[in-house]
Amino acid sequence: MSKVKWAAIVVGSAVALGLVYYVFSAPYTRFPGVRIGGELTAAPGDWGSVNGGRVALLKLDGFPPFVIHVWYVAEGGGIITATRPDNGYWARRVRTRPNGWLRIGDRTYALSGKEVVGEARIPYLEKYGAKYKMPMRYDFNGEIIPGVNEPLHTWEVFYWTAR
Repeated sequence: MSKVKWAAIVVGSAVALGLVYYVFSAPYTRFPGVRIGGELTAAPGDWGSVNGGRVALLKLDGFPPFVIHVWYVAEGGGIITATRPDNGYWARRVRTRPNGWLRIGDRTYALSGKEVVGEARIPYLEKYGAKYKMPMRYDFNGEIIPGVNEPLHTWEVFYWTAR
């Protein structure tokens, strides 16, 4: 066997192993994955019952498969997620393809997301900020917090309900 064929086999094997590793180990904190896992489960009667966790996995509809970690707040009628106003990929994708799946623990729920805009975002962000101890904009003296480039009150909000 020639050295070129041998090198091609080694490189091809490394790529294949890397791809298998990625599919079964991602997502990482800031690196998307392709598998969400979990058991597809009917939506609970009260979403507040699943609010104990800190991080959930969100899989967005469409191609390519896209699974990320998100912080969430579960409340009576649905799930709140939020993201910095940085024109991020997942927010743009939800706007065009609102269906997705959210995995909390071992349960995965089929959901549909809708962006909440304008002042209507504020009550959702207050709940989000309360869960994760994030100030909306001001410190306790009413001053803008130094070093905070994107205060919570500017974030984009998505509200997820069962589909």
